[in-house]
Amino acid sequence: MELAQHLAWISREIGRQVGVLINRRGQVEEVFVGDARRVYLPDIGRERVGSGRFRGLRHIHTVLDDTGLNDEDLADLRKLRLDMVVTVAVSDNGDAGRLAYAWLNPEGAQPVPTKAFARSVHELDVNFEELIAELERRFSRGERTHEADGRRRALLLGAYMNRSRAEQSMAELTELADTAGVVVAETMIQLRPQVDNKFVVGRGKLEEAVLRCLDLGVDLVIFDHNLTPAQGRAINAFADFTVLDRTQLILEIFGQHAQSRDGKLQVELAQLKYNLPRLTDQDTGMSRLSGGATVRGPGETKLEISRRRARDRITRLSREINELSKRRAVRRNKREANRMPVVSIVGYTNAGKSTLLNALTGSNVMVADKLFATLDTTSRRLRFPREREAIVTDTVGFIRDLPPDLVKAFRATLEELESADLLLHVVDVADPVRDDKIRAVHTLLDELGLGAVPRLMVYNKADLVPGFEAQALARSMEGVAISARDKQGLEKLVELLGKRLWQSEALPDDHPWANESLYRAG
Repeated sequence: MELAQHLAWISREIGRQVGVLINRRGQVEEVFVGDARRVYLPDIGRERVGSGRFRGLRHIHTVLDDTGLNDEDLADLRKLRLDMVVTVAVSDNGDAGRLAYAWLNPEGAQPVPTKAFARSVHELDVNFEELIAELERRFSRGERTHEADGRRRALLLGAYMNRSRAEQSMAELTELADTAGVVVAETMIQLRPQVDNKFVVGRGKLEEAVLRCLDLGVDLVIFDHNLTPAQGRAINAFADFTVLDRTQLILEIFGQHAQSRDGKLQVELAQLKYNLPRLTDQDTGMSRLSGGATVRGPGETKLEISRRRARDRITRLSREINELSKRRAVRRNKREANRMPVVSIVGYTNAGKSTLLNALTGSNVMVADKLFATLDTTSRRLRFPREREAIVTDTVGFIRDLPPDLVKAFRATLEELESADLLLHVVDVADPVRDDKIRAVHTLLDELGLGAVPRLMVYNKADLVPGFEAQALARSMEGVAISARDKQGLEKLVELLGKRLWQSEALPDDHPWANESLYRAG
């Protein structure tokens, strides 16, 4: 009561709002002065608040016109997870008048501020300690319920030039998150002519995202962009949450799905290369780092040690991957010596490539309705009439906007494509953005130097669209429409493969394939 009266008197004397932060022991930790309309909270640190807990601070400030709590007060309550925010109205003679106060209510799916009023400090009837203890118990129960299935929850965020692009891209990011085992609590988009150089989205949108995270009880934000190191540092400093970008999410999926030694080495190499320029003094622990020198040089910081170990590990991994690449080259040379043609299945991720390999060869390669279900190259033999055989390989799926370093890290997996006599480009014909994905695959093939390798377009999942649509599209591209899951159209596909690989005499002289030479030297 004395504190409220004292703040009110000072506020009337100077004509400005005055505020304090009080801890749970009743001690004043911060005092600050604003202008006639608002106060500006000081930086109270970025330390994380424990699960189901509040900051342990009450924010009390005066108001000169008895307006009570405003939107900024409630935003501070949520963003900083304060115990409570209180405004004290100042009368004309400098006395403390009406009080408005609020706390976070965990009831419902999204915690919201609960507001209350008292005509004066004398009528304030709140047992603060009991209220906070009960709220924290309820928050803690709610957060345990959110995490009961062991999956982390995240908010997805991105900036786009138009809404159509935003919806398509965010849908793909949602699939990526689901594949990584992340539950998407909410998605947020911002339409703007170009991304913000510092925060990707505008500062106001990022502030809104932070508040939504607090409301939803999540501490992971995934950006639908490849963040620069500077952007990552700026967003982390602003948001105080775990922040991932699109590439880091893909790398997480790669790490979960890699099975072979080749795949695991390539994933680790890609992660190290991506994380190295993003190492900071606050984040020098990289779980995959091992080995390296243990003697600390004069003046060498923990950050410098971490960077040196990362570079050493990158060198060793690159050497191992190169050795494995040489062994694969020997195996490929043997196949070429035996004149056995190679057919490589390529396409956008989740187009049905592994399902097609199983359908053609009777294999049992793992299939899942998730992005990047296949990371390791799988090869099987496919028998044709006249005692002919070909090697069919299934490769990692492509995706748009892969950083060049990530493609380079997986060059060993994609080397199989270099020796292919024919590429089967599998397309999900039922995908509403299939044309965009086709262009993305063509672009990546060109970047890999595979633009000249002959291709056969395979329009998969034809059972999900009207029959005439898939067939008409296939004819226009001299391809074939199939359903790998139902094994429909596979006879036609095998027939086309035979003609492309062995130049069947049945082809007329004017057919575009008649004079192709699919076997290439070297």
